[in-house]
Amino acid sequence: MRFLNVFLRQSWRDRAALAVCSLFFSASLTAATPDIRRDATVDAVQQVMPSVVNIRTETIVQSSDPFESMFRQFFDPYHRSQRSQYSLGSGVIIDEEGYILTNLHVVRRANRVQIKLSDEAGGGEYEVQRISGTTRSDVALLKIIPKTPGEKFKAVKFAKDDDLLLGETVIALGNPFGLGGSVSRGILSAKRRALPKENEQLDIPNWLQTDAAINPGNSGGPLVNLRGELIGLNVAILAQGQGIGFAIPVKNVSEALSEIYTPETADRWFGARLTPTASPLVVNSVQKGSPAEKSGLKAGDAILQVNGKTPTGFIQFNNMLRDSAQDTFRLTVQRGTQKMDLAGQTIPFAKVIREKLGIDAQELSEELAPRFGLNPNAGLVIAGVDRNGPASAVPLQRNFVITEINGQPTPTSLSAVSALGNLKKGDSAKLTILVPQRQGNYLIGYEQGTATLKTR
Repeated sequence: MRFLNVFLRQSWRDRAALAVCSLFFSASLTAATPDIRRDATVDAVQQVMPSVVNIRTETIVQSSDPFESMFRQFFDPYHRSQRSQYSLGSGVIIDEEGYILTNLHVVRRANRVQIKLSDEAGGGEYEVQRISGTTRSDVALLKIIPKTPGEKFKAVKFAKDDDLLLGETVIALGNPFGLGGSVSRGILSAKRRALPKENEQLDIPNWLQTDAAINPGNSGGPLVNLRGELIGLNVAILAQGQGIGFAIPVKNVSEALSEIYTPETADRWFGARLTPTASPLVVNSVQKGSPAEKSGLKAGDAILQVNGKTPTGFIQFNNMLRDSAQDTFRLTVQRGTQKMDLAGQTIPFAKVIREKLGIDAQELSEELAPRFGLNPNAGLVIAGVDRNGPASAVPLQRNFVITEINGQPTPTSLSAVSALGNLKKGDSAKLTILVPQRQGNYLIGYEQGTATLKTR
């Protein structure tokens, strides 16, 4: 009997110990086991969603009604009946200062652009300013107007150029049908099929194809991989197809960004193009005769410092040059195994054109073009001519429009500077010009001609 009691007590202790161990092991196993729902897609979405914005645009359009002609004739000769059109799109923040990439067709004709952050980023609404865009790539750059000084925003990471796997899982994020904060998943159905030809508009053969659902309102939103990296900008769907959507590859987005945002956007000629996705930043190309070339900068150089400071990215690099109170710049670069210090001076566009041709020129902006009866960026309008300059001997006159220099179109001051930059004193510059034809005080058209002068 005594033996039985001892046995029972011992068994109870063993069972109790076993139960405690079992509970401990079970708790440890539960703590160590990840949530089955938290896969790579969920992690990527949580990483990227704070960088996604909803875009709302307002466009003032002219409309007609049966009484419009009567209003014009009897009440107000400048009367226009107007109404507003609203549209929706998406975008993605690429820099903590609030720079946003989207499709140009989303914002091109808008009079007002507003964005709304995702709920994960606080859901705030902001006004934005348009920086620039390119019709060839359908990429546009916007800048959030911050509500408080020093306000920062969550930026997406760029994937490496051409780092694409056919059939890999991809995620499209955006604002389809105004629903906001929407996510769809699919695979990369086709990679870029062909290289674009020179001056060819980006089109379906050059886009990424995915079966991730893309709908109206998704335009400009990011297409990302499972690492949460931007591999493209959603751009279009095939209307007659199912599960066929397209995105602009990140390589083309990067190339467009390097054209859109440069030190030249501040009317200062620097003359080098960088790869926005490289870290550290790498020089792609250097223009002949430019301040960058004269400083000794070469393609392939890695930018380590600008004016003694290390740029955190592409946007900050350009801002360091654009916003500097001085025209001078100092660069520290890595060239192979050698570290080098270079120095130079940016030059205002107006100064280059005036020194070379002896004229003051003005771009035909969207606001100015209608006054001349021309399309925006049709050329450069001559606003003044130096009395003793090369242009006065031709003679060129005010309101003439320069459309080409030595066969290179000149829709902007930068394009004119690029055409003139490598011309030395005494070289010939052949200008294609539009000469206004008037009848009294009325402009009735333009006559095209050429003028050749010697640069100074």
